[in-house]
Amino acid sequence: MYTREFNEVAEEDFDIASLANHLHMLPAQIMKLVDRGKLPGRRVGGDWKFSRAEVHHWLEEKIGLSDESELAALETQLERTDVQSEGEVSIARLLPLDAIAVPLEARTRASVIKDMAELASQTGLLWDAAKMAEAVTAREAMQPTALDNGVALLHPRRPLASILAEPVLALGITSQGIPFGGTGGLTDVFFLVCSTNDHEHLRILARLSRMISDPPWLAELRKASDPIAACQLIAARDDSLHMQ
Repeated sequence: MYTREFNEVAEEDFDIASLANHLHMLPAQIMKLVDRGKLPGRRVGGDWKFSRAEVHHWLEEKIGLSDESELAALETQLERTDVQSEGEVSIARLLPLDAIAVPLEARTRASVIKDMAELASQTGLLWDAAKMAEAVTAREAMQPTALDNGVALLHPRRPLASILAEPVLALGITSQGIPFGGTGGLTDVFFLVCSTNDHEHLRILARLSRMISDPPWLAELRKASDPIAACQLIAARDDSLHMQ
């Protein structure tokens, strides 16, 4: 067992069978990943146990290292294993117009995080912008979410369901790049992912990662003149992914 951040209720660890069911894989495939050191786990009384938090972060890393076809397969896998699934994730539906800032006026890492949390709170779906900003800052201190393509997918270490009415995204595009701790240089496109549970978070992250994997589309997003133009680009890209 482990203690979740922000005093959330602790969850039981996976064993091999339950993890295989959760990931829609065979137990033998789980053991192969464990034997190769690819999947975090530990032995307890001779049995393998897997922390839900560590599995969650392993999947996050897997998403970050996947190409478009791998992301599509992973997204399908996550949808099939989501008992609360209502179909494909729609970034356009999760990203209200009033949660888009073009341009985002922030000029430092700290102000980006603060402004993005406040942007999400303007929707009325995030109730505590300061707590979200604090959690995102702590996550960034662990490992930056900035990618080589100049996009950062901001999020807390674990979903903060207690301060959310429902999942919501925010988008900010700065007029110039900001040092954000990644390996690819400056970052100018920021998405904030506010989800209510781990599975939902991973599904949103996989869809967002697919969305930003198209360099020409990302270049168009950077040139968006205002939130409406950005919203239209998001909707068009979302529709194209739904048809694939």
